[in-house]
Amino acid sequence: MTTGTTTDTTSGTTKIVNHWIGGKAVEGTSGSYGPVTDPATGAVTTKVAFASVDEVDAAVAAAKGAYATWGTASLAKRSTILFRFRALLDAHRDEIAELITAEHGKVHSDALGEVARGLEIVDLACGITVQLKGELSTEVASRVDVASIRQPLGVVAGITPFNFPAMVPMWMFPLAIACGNTFVLKPSEKDPSASLKLAELLAEAGLPDGVFNVVNGDKVAVDRLLEHPDVKAVSFVGSTPIARHIHTTASANGKRVQALGGAKNHMLVLPDADLDAAADAAVSAAYGSAGERCMAISAVVAVGAVGDELVGKIRERAAKIKIGPGNDPASEMGPLITAAHRDKVASYVTGAAAQGSEVVLDGTGLTVEGHEDGHWIGLSLLDRVPVDSDAYRDEIFGPVLCVLRVDTYDEGVALINASPFGNGTAIFTRDGGAARRFQLEIEAGMVGVNVPIPVPVGYHSFGGWKDSLFGDHHIYGNDGTHFYTRGKVVTTRWPDPSEAPAGVDLGFPRNH
Repeated sequence: MTTGTTTDTTSGTTKIVNHWIGGKAVEGTSGSYGPVTDPATGAVTTKVAFASVDEVDAAVAAAKGAYATWGTASLAKRSTILFRFRALLDAHRDEIAELITAEHGKVHSDALGEVARGLEIVDLACGITVQLKGELSTEVASRVDVASIRQPLGVVAGITPFNFPAMVPMWMFPLAIACGNTFVLKPSEKDPSASLKLAELLAEAGLPDGVFNVVNGDKVAVDRLLEHPDVKAVSFVGSTPIARHIHTTASANGKRVQALGGAKNHMLVLPDADLDAAADAAVSAAYGSAGERCMAISAVVAVGAVGDELVGKIRERAAKIKIGPGNDPASEMGPLITAAHRDKVASYVTGAAAQGSEVVLDGTGLTVEGHEDGHWIGLSLLDRVPVDSDAYRDEIFGPVLCVLRVDTYDEGVALINASPFGNGTAIFTRDGGAARRFQLEIEAGMVGVNVPIPVPVGYHSFGGWKDSLFGDHHIYGNDGTHFYTRGKVVTTRWPDPSEAPAGVDLGFPRNH
């Protein structure tokens, strides 16, 4: 099979990631490339071709051409191909995880977990026949029936972030193509190889040419997708400023948009909570995947007198986390995606004390023997963090956990609800009444009760509130199906056969 990567003939070693257009790998023609780095070593291992406007147009044209037949393909055909893709994805999950680790840096177990969560949405897409069932009301008036049906949009696009290079695309394209749309993906230029592998597996599963396309690139590619008249909808996951830009620009160009933005997820710990369980949850939720996830717990809100003991337990656990290359089975946390991002994350820790925080753990000086040039940072823990400090206000997107202290449950809820973000939040308590109040009173799209990262399963939808979501639809689940289809209502009235014109005998009694 033709792959989306080639070897640079000038050096003989550098891998080049190209585009996938019309069912095959297409070499970039713009002459513009970006570096892809191994975060564990700091070495540039790959170049990724950046698409020109013409190359984006070629991908959209391929998708539009494929829609002419894919949009009317039977549900059975679509499901059959997706079942084949699911089997191939399962068989190649280790290979995809290795690509993710090599370019993102996360440990292999995290990468495998990412593929598994993407598989959940493929499972949902395989059963799309149930999701696309319409509704029928008969005899709404004499011999009048009304039916509601859902139809695909056409060409849709996905713009995805670096932190989950396989999972987030799979939050989008399986449902989109199952609903009858064709898809153009613009993955992150920092770790693009997983997307090309998914394209190859879709082709191997029998997906018709042009139904799924990948264009790599930067702002040029993004802006062209946002303005292209043949792109009917855009899905996005990333930071809040970019999500706002995506939503504003695509909407101004008449497109349907779901744009998921950033987060500052809180975990409220009540005095009756199991503090060992809460500390375990805080460490895994704050530092897993090096904190580079929009559902990371980045702020623990301790209520009453539990703060000191909770901080002690978190510190004890955090100090034991093994940091190293993602391909080392002993590693529990890998490096950050780039040196620039590492330095930005470190700046929040080095400046924390001057802004009033107590620095309990400072991970900014970490190095890993044998990988000194990697993008390393250790785990940092900040206590008594002021709400007006940079470390609290900003989405750090790294392994930095802030602890805030409040006296009461009401004070904690007010603090959380004052945040401009509303992605996910959690409460740790043994009190069912308190948990019930919390899930109703908190202003966030996803809530966990003794669950630190409440990412919904595939058949429920993922999405936040406030500055964490722009657009009306959450992603995947029922919202995903509705986003990738549009409703149509058909009202029909047929004369009874007994009313056939004179001379036409259909065998029905005339006195009906």
